[in-house]
Amino acid sequence: MTSVTKWALAAAVLAVALIVALLPRGGDDTAAKPSEDLAPARSAAALQPCPAPGSAPPVKQLEGVTADCLGDGARVDVGKALAGAPVLVNVWASWCEPCRTELPVLQEYAKQPGAVRVLGVQVQSPAEDGLNLLAQLGVHLPSVYDGGGQSGPVRTALKVPSSLPASYLVTAAGEIRFIANPRVFGNTDQVRAAVEGAS
Repeated sequence: MTSVTKWALAAAVLAVALIVALLPRGGDDTAAKPSEDLAPARSAAALQPCPAPGSAPPVKQLEGVTADCLGDGARVDVGKALAGAPVLVNVWASWCEPCRTELPVLQEYAKQPGAVRVLGVQVQSPAEDGLNLLAQLGVHLPSVYDGGGQSGPVRTALKVPSSLPASYLVTAAGEIRFIANPRVFGNTDQVRAAVEGAS
């Protein structure tokens, strides 16, 4: 093999390697890391288990919508998991300052007698950042991860506004009601009043 042929071959190999390196990768840069990478963060966060599907018909607006359980990475059929009993759904992101105030309030509310179930939905931020935030705040609410991009399936189905946090009451009958007042919960009395008002 002549030196010219060797150089041509080397140049061709480098060109192919460069093309492969520049090809777009699937997924979002902020998407969840593989579950084994999240194991330490999941352990530190110690989240409550995500709700399991019940026997009631799925919530129509969320039918067929799935997300990853933030606590263990298992797939959750959100429409089935929220069916049959009232649930307060809170959409948040790790970069959202008002969410940092509200999440501990929701944790306290969830511990009170007569509270409805609370499910967190992390959006627009890496799963690891969300787990670290929940661990830092001491919030152990069950939560699903709706992806790091702008439009995860849960967020799309709920038509979540651009400003976060956003809360919804899913009624026992499967109706979804956006809670507009207050937009950010400052205490458990506000949560209880909003849930009762939306029921």
